[in-house]
Amino acid sequence: MSAAHPNTTDARTGNSGTSDSGWIYDFAGIGVGPFNLGLAALTEPVDGLDAVFLERRDSFDWHPGMMLEPAHLQVPFMADLVTLADPTSPYSFLNFLKQTGRLYRFYIRENFYPLRTEYNQYCQWVAGQLNSVRFGTDVREITYDDGVYTLSVHGPAGPEVLRARRLVLGTGTSPYVPAACDGVVNAGGLVLHNADYLWRRSELQKQRSITIVGSGQSAAEIYYELLQEIDVHGYQLNWVTRSGRFFPLEYTKLTLEMTSPEYVDYFHGLREDQRDSLIKSQKNLYKGINSELIDAIYDLLYAKSLSGIVDTRLLTHSAVTGATWDPASGSHTLQLRHEEQGADYSLDTEAVVLATGYGYREPEFLAGVQGRIARDSRGRFAVERNYSTGVEPGEIFVQNAELHTHGFVTPDLGMAAYRNSCILREICGREVYPVEQSIAFQDFGVQDFGAPAPSEIPAQRLVHA
Repeated sequence: MSAAHPNTTDARTGNSGTSDSGWIYDFAGIGVGPFNLGLAALTEPVDGLDAVFLERRDSFDWHPGMMLEPAHLQVPFMADLVTLADPTSPYSFLNFLKQTGRLYRFYIRENFYPLRTEYNQYCQWVAGQLNSVRFGTDVREITYDDGVYTLSVHGPAGPEVLRARRLVLGTGTSPYVPAACDGVVNAGGLVLHNADYLWRRSELQKQRSITIVGSGQSAAEIYYELLQEIDVHGYQLNWVTRSGRFFPLEYTKLTLEMTSPEYVDYFHGLREDQRDSLIKSQKNLYKGINSELIDAIYDLLYAKSLSGIVDTRLLTHSAVTGATWDPASGSHTLQLRHEEQGADYSLDTEAVVLATGYGYREPEFLAGVQGRIARDSRGRFAVERNYSTGVEPGEIFVQNAELHTHGFVTPDLGMAAYRNSCILREICGREVYPVEQSIAFQDFGVQDFGAPAPSEIPAQRLVHA
């Protein structure tokens, strides 16, 4: 840990806005989404551990464009920022409900799944209590010298320099636009990613036709909401998916055991090509649609059909292969290919909503420390089992950038506290929060049945910091 220091801001930052060059944080977390916010909350009570978390946005706001009123998380409230690592933490979701006077209402509701808006409010409540979290601070450049990372940032006070011995990258994912749609984005028509849906909903509903492209929960939520008012506004509503059907999120209990330390061990131990192939086949484990929502969509279609034909089309097996915009007609043409029949066709629509998910983009500020990052054969982060990707063990950690090495549990909020417990173990050189070794009843690979069970083996650090 860093040497003893005065517990004042002035000890770290001079009046000019340039930090004291002698101050070195134990680690710097870059990006403050739910994962790094959880790490900040778990770090807060650890004596002698000094960290700073930097976020370029002015405040915490989690997917604000998709805060549909009835939408809820797909994980229970226990998968908050801290509970699965420390059930006694003051930063738990239940304590948030207690402190905001909503605990009994949540109890009477008898639903394990918080509303998405409610979860966002909870995260904002936690962020407002953590001195280590700095919003409005953009990391511009990082360099490395003699065991220390130097971060050039721009914050509310202007340019600033911070120093840290380790980095935890939590910059998150960005809206993904398929290459086939590049030609119509910003071409003049109405094409948007679902990340902007709420802000442009009224604009969408003024169009004569709307097409949603996507296979997952976000596409389903938008389709359901727009379907409710289809006869009020009189638009045609289409839903295009390349999937063979509208797959439900698989949520059986033995499947949920795959969100476990044992499965991460198993997946990480596979060859790189095996992992890549497996990820492609597991999308319904983390990108499917809530089965209750699928049923609600059907029930709504049925109810509306009693009054006549519902002006909507649900197109499966259909991949978007191209898109054009015609200013004269004010319409987009989507080129589609039915992948099972091998047939090409087209669909005209005035508005397009791309519910096509998110992808990881490596931050530009890493350009100066490329030599400190380990890579796999495809140039991606080579992430060790302990979530480290530095050429030196325990030096650079990642949050939600290890899908290709740790499997589909990577974006799962329910595994965030576990991952953060592992990261803190590596940074501190001790198990600050108990790290689960064995929770599953099933075996995911060939086991040596004569060896002791994982729960009988004392936990050992993978990296000595």
